[in-house]
Amino acid sequence: MSAHLYAPEGFDVALSKRWFEPEGYTYEAYRKDDGYDALEKVLKMDPDEVIEQVKASNLRGRGGAGFPTGLKWGFVPKESDTPKYVVVNADESEPGTYKDRYTLARDPHSMLEGAAICAHAIQSHDIYIYIRGEFGLSYRRLMAAVKEAYDKGVFGDSSMGSGYKLDCYVHRGAGAYICGEETALLESLEGKIGRPRLKPPFPAVVGAFGGPTVVNNVETMACVPLIFTRGLDWFLGQGSDKNGGPKLICVSGHVERPGVYEVPNGMPCDEFIALAGGIWKGRSLKAVIPGGSSTPILKPQPCQVLAKEGQPESEWPLETQVPLDFDNLKAVGSMFGSAGMMVLDDKTCIVRTLSTLADFYAHESCGQCSPCREGTGWSAKMLRRIEDGSGTEEDVRTLKSASDYMLGMTICVLADALAMPVQSYLEKFADEFAAHLESGKCPYPEYDLAPTGDAFWEDGQ
Repeated sequence: MSAHLYAPEGFDVALSKRWFEPEGYTYEAYRKDDGYDALEKVLKMDPDEVIEQVKASNLRGRGGAGFPTGLKWGFVPKESDTPKYVVVNADESEPGTYKDRYTLARDPHSMLEGAAICAHAIQSHDIYIYIRGEFGLSYRRLMAAVKEAYDKGVFGDSSMGSGYKLDCYVHRGAGAYICGEETALLESLEGKIGRPRLKPPFPAVVGAFGGPTVVNNVETMACVPLIFTRGLDWFLGQGSDKNGGPKLICVSGHVERPGVYEVPNGMPCDEFIALAGGIWKGRSLKAVIPGGSSTPILKPQPCQVLAKEGQPESEWPLETQVPLDFDNLKAVGSMFGSAGMMVLDDKTCIVRTLSTLADFYAHESCGQCSPCREGTGWSAKMLRRIEDGSGTEEDVRTLKSASDYMLGMTICVLADALAMPVQSYLEKFADEFAAHLESGKCPYPEYDLAPTGDAFWEDGQ
């Protein structure tokens, strides 16, 4: 299986360290590289001490929202009349994102160790891993890793000989994007239709099977052992302020080297694109979708937020020079999301790009909330009309109005996942929408399909 993974020269690679080893996904390879040492250490610690150390690490959830991991663990009540659960969200389905499936196929034990540490921290004895159904190789490697972990005493009646009982179960999903939302995932895990739950109560109090539950994604769990093996100082040193640890970023679209990159949190976006070989075919950068398809678009235009105090407008940094972490991207009006970056060159049609995304979200809406069910469908229809040249100015106004009524009006954020891009594309590329209306056709009739980093995936995916 070929890999397209890169890192800055001299960077202390940790999350992807074993990805290039022929048997790096096995228990033996993981154990030789200090694997499960963190778990052995943690099982001798007080659970509260474990949570405090994770809080101090500034580890943020890598699944999209960037919520502090230790804080989430700390919300779980210490005393509970029902069992507590750890649930790993391996239902990676955000367009542009494909890092977790690599971790599952190349280094599943790092995620299993992180989940086991979480279980001890919240005093849970059961781990559930909800994996996307389309993941063939990742699923097989994960199942093999779970079996190895039982055989070697990581899971079972006495985890690592500590006397702490710990079990792990793998549940295969059926390919619904909505099940990447944690409460829809829990519904599906329980055998119900995968639809988001009303909150509160939150999963930390009432989650899987009615018990207190922590839900974290694969990359988040894989980061946890590093806090205890490499230490807090090292972990904090790999990130930016309030964003601890290294970060996996996938990049696809119009760059010379699409793939998965391990970089420090806070690496400037323009430096990251340069690391990916720059814009392909010698073309210019038109836009960047920084964190997966649901995140507002960035344009290479001056940005006051990134400017130093008193810096003249002519010297303001561009939006696309923003440091890549949760806080800096939020400051410029976008999101880090699931770190599924898509780069668009100057021959890309923005309307076609947004129309493609709208088709996806309209298809994946669970239909539970009318602003999402109707709004995503209307948006997709209007965008197709604008793209094929039959749209009107009224369509553009309605598109903006619909996005206003979709934002924050639904149980989960699927409606927001389309509404936010719609608003940012309309604002930053208004001239391109106008050009479609004026000419009665798309001004970008020919375009090249760029490969994605995931195009290099092999062996049964």
